[in-house]
Amino acid sequence: MSHTLGLTHPSIIQPPNIAFSAKEIDVTEWKGDILAVGVTVKDLARDSNSNFENSILKKLDSKLGGLLAEASSEEDFSGKVGQSTFLRIAGFGSKRVGLIGLGQLASTPAAFKGFGEAVAAAAKSAHASNAAVVLASSEGLSAQSKLSSAYAIASGAVLGLFEDNRYKSASKKPALSSVDIIGLGSGPELDKKLKYAGDVSSGIIFGRELVNSPANVLTPGVLAEEASKVASTYSDVFTSTILNADQCKELKMGSYLGVAEASANPPHFIHLRYKPPSGPVNVKLALVGKGLTFDSGGYNIKTGPGCSIEFMKFDMGGSAAVFGAAKALGQIKPLGVEVHFIVAACENMISGTGMRPGDIVTASNGKTIEVNNTDAEGRLTLADALVYACNQGVEKIVDLATLTGACVVALGPSIAGVFTPNDDLAKEVLEAAEVSGEKLWRMPLEESYWESMKSGVADMVNTGGRQGGAISAALFLKQFVDEKVQWMHIDMAGPVSNDKHSATGFGIATLVEWVLKNAS
Repeated sequence: MSHTLGLTHPSIIQPPNIAFSAKEIDVTEWKGDILAVGVTVKDLARDSNSNFENSILKKLDSKLGGLLAEASSEEDFSGKVGQSTFLRIAGFGSKRVGLIGLGQLASTPAAFKGFGEAVAAAAKSAHASNAAVVLASSEGLSAQSKLSSAYAIASGAVLGLFEDNRYKSASKKPALSSVDIIGLGSGPELDKKLKYAGDVSSGIIFGRELVNSPANVLTPGVLAEEASKVASTYSDVFTSTILNADQCKELKMGSYLGVAEASANPPHFIHLRYKPPSGPVNVKLALVGKGLTFDSGGYNIKTGPGCSIEFMKFDMGGSAAVFGAAKALGQIKPLGVEVHFIVAACENMISGTGMRPGDIVTASNGKTIEVNNTDAEGRLTLADALVYACNQGVEKIVDLATLTGACVVALGPSIAGVFTPNDDLAKEVLEAAEVSGEKLWRMPLEESYWESMKSGVADMVNTGGRQGGAISAALFLKQFVDEKVQWMHIDMAGPVSNDKHSATGFGIATLVEWVLKNAS
């Protein structure tokens, strides 16, 4: 990037690099900076002498002369999620020992990921370079549950340690470099799971950095560069194709190019292809992401309170999920599956050359669209991307987009809406989300709502009424998918960012898990 508006260039900051080790040792024998024990409300039960009944807590507290029980009582620590208490100890193997609340029952990936994040926060606060984590009650866990718990804890620790300080003039590098996971087993299978956690986390961090980057830095061209870097880094399994506006014109992508027309930054249509390093390909998949690096709304400009125009750099969150998954899969290298990563990247701006309300655009499958709202532009870009994906000969497509405010109204800020006419695909993706801990909810594809999308002068309009807006948007996308292809649309407008307006990397872990399920 030789020049950006405002002369802003992100600093190059290395993502967290934590060495994880699985150990079966007595927790009281561990030596290091910080020992964190994950406890449920039930784990804190006391006997008649106010001593812990839980064997691990009893053993630790005995070594610490009752200080742990005393501190947890004084600080009213009850094991609820979000609670923690830490002691600075002299003359003990670990400099700090603490309890972190897991809630009533820790059984979900989200709970264990939260534990990992809390450990990272404690390590940052104490400037710890090494830590150990243990669950107060791990005896009842099955072998599979131990693997998934270790994966979630490790993911949480890496993501909790990560801070995107690339746009700050000064930042400190976190000290944490190693974490021992005690009591969840050991051996090659667990080591493989911990490596997998690192691979997925690196993809999530990449996705977060893309979404957090402002539109004056992350233009469509820079997004294409970043995607190409993924392909070149893992060139043993990836190839990349970047189409310019003229090449898109040859493919008759009038819907996508209509959106891109007003911007001084030219569009870039991005296609990465993953092929396994060896063996046959049993299934072909496509991941399609919405890639609006900035959305002004066009002539239907975003105005007034709540329009969130200042957060419209997030409108490429779908593309970040797609490329974050690509980065993770480049490291994992699953066999038996070919994956296409497709993004029609552009900006939705205003100029004398731009698309006007009332214009009719023609998509690459020949269907015509009356643009009754230039701020419903994401679906116009996805239309041509979905046609292109079907032309790659794939059997299944998942598209992800920050598509509608209606979906946020329906499901709130942390749940993505899922739309698909295919029950088998819904089952696959929702099961993958259960493993990843991301929240998805299947929504209806009510065909009768398509009536509101019919145009008097073209095949369709690009927006219907306000009611059921997320459903009518999904029905619009369905018009550009081959009937023989299984297809799912994920509306992630809510969970793309958190309450601090920072990127979450939503969707990446679920996509990776889904691809691996298809690979196996």
